[in-house]
Order: sequence, then structure tokens, then C-alpha cells
Amino acid sequence: MINSNAEERLTGLGLELPPAPTPLGVYKPFLIDGKYLYLSGHGPVQNDKSLIIGRIGDALDMEQGKLAARQVGLTMLSTIKTHVGSLDKVKRVIKVLGMVNCTPDFERHPYIINGCSELFAAIWGEENGIGVRSAVGFGSLPDNIPVEIEALFELY
Repeated sequence: MINSNAEERLTGLGLELPPAPTPLGVYKPFLIDGKYLYLSGHGPVQNDKSLIIGRIGDALDMEQGKLAARQVGLTMLSTIKTHVGSLDKVKRVIKVLGMVNCTPDFERHPYIINGCSELFAAIWGEENGIGVRSAVGFGSLPDNIPVEIEALFELY
């Protein structure tokens, strides 16, 4: 897969993107400012448009949480493809902020958000697919989703 582009890597991974979500509040799902693409917080949208639901450390275990974060990453890729046109227009990931809906005693927030970060590294390569990141725990997230992630990208 050396020399393959982001779209080819996605196809090579055999991953299916869910539909790009539409805002349920007063906000834009993305904004382009010059060469920067900002993505609002995304949740784990599944292919049937339903959300993965549940708190990590309670209804979901760590592995389910990590898969939920990967699903958030796929949802973000869908937003990029839908609104920007191609994953190949992304030069690199700059910043990822991962929010984890978890029990108060849960401490492995970075492990959960790796589900998204590993996906981005697989799509854009380790040099351009890994940016700076924060992974933090929350007492709740909208609709009881386990993970919400927002990100900043540089475009070509």
C-alpha cells in the first residue's frame, strides 16, 4: 500500500462509511477556513444512521468503546467525502479532541480514542495521519453516545 492515496487505502481496508450526519442543533458539521478543515464533534453513526449508545465502564467495555471511537472516525471520513469531495484533499491531521462518556473510575481515555487515531493513521499514513491529541472523560455526552470527537485538518 505504499504510494497509495487515502481513497485507495480506505478501499483497501474494506471499510464502509456510514451516511454523513446532518446537524440536530444550530451548528455546522464542518467549516473550511483557507487551508484548514474544522469538523464539529461527531458521534458514532452506524450504517443504518443509528448511533452506538452506552457509557464506557458500564454498558460498554473498553474494546467496545475503542470500536465506537473507530466508528466516529468513519463518520468523520464520511463528512469529509460528502462535503469536501475526497479524502485525498486532506494533507494531514492536525488535532483530534476525543471525549469519552465513562464512569468516574474509568482512566483509559487515550486507549478509547486510539480507535479513531489508528484509523486516521491507516488512511493518511503515520506521518500525516497522526496529529496532536487530547482524550478526556465526561460524565455524559449527547444521546448517551460513548464517544464524541472533533478534529482539525490541513487541506491541500
